[in-house]
Amino acid sequence: MKVLVAIKRVVDYNVKVRVKADESGVDLANVKMSMNPFCEIAVEEAVRLKEKGVASEIVVVSIGPTAAQEQLRTALALGADRAVLVESSEELNSLAVAKLLKAVVDKEQPQLVILGKQAIDSDNNQTGQMLGALTGYAQGTFASKVEVAGDKVNVTREIDGGLQTVALNLPAIVTTDLRLNEPRYASLPNIMKAKKKPLEVLTPDALGVTTTSTVKTLKVEAPAGRSAGIKVKSVAELVEKLKNEAKVI
Repeated sequence: MKVLVAIKRVVDYNVKVRVKADESGVDLANVKMSMNPFCEIAVEEAVRLKEKGVASEIVVVSIGPTAAQEQLRTALALGADRAVLVESSEELNSLAVAKLLKAVVDKEQPQLVILGKQAIDSDNNQTGQMLGALTGYAQGTFASKVEVAGDKVNVTREIDGGLQTVALNLPAIVTTDLRLNEPRYASLPNIMKAKKKPLEVLTPDALGVTTTSTVKTLKVEAPAGRSAGIKVKSVAELVEKLKNEAKVI
């Protein structure tokens, strides 16, 4: 079974982001970039499926600038077999990404597609669902457990009321939640081996996909500063401050 895993290059989660002086976006100059944490979980799940003998090949794909090859090499070091980079310097929205992934799915014909449920930069939580709509594949979102059984994949989903298990016919799309697994670290020998694994570079034009966006970012602002909290000595004082200072009651 071939597994396709989509990953995204994002600002490292330990970095405090800064807004550009002209408020046109987030300042990425000299900022540490890394693989989206939810995408790391997706890669880990694919590798575990291969270790169980369920998956025969893992293909990782990323859409972004040339520098995204770094994150693809990281995925290769974690256990993926080969990589595909759809090179684009544009700021792509979720629909454009889903269309490009659909083109890659058509090209690779995987039985299972695994994505992180969202990226920590845009937090849209849209690409997996849009890809499901474009491909017509069954989908299981917010997965906390994935089990492949024959021509089906059983996905335990985290929902508001608790857990829900759905049985999906393959091919299928799964988006990962935090509790699905704990990603491993790449070993030095595997990092060295990853340098020799194949990495194919494509373009949106080569895939026949138009990525023109109908959405335009007008302005990006940093959130307003928050004052420090205070401690109160009694419930009466708390109520008084909520009423007269915060004016929320």
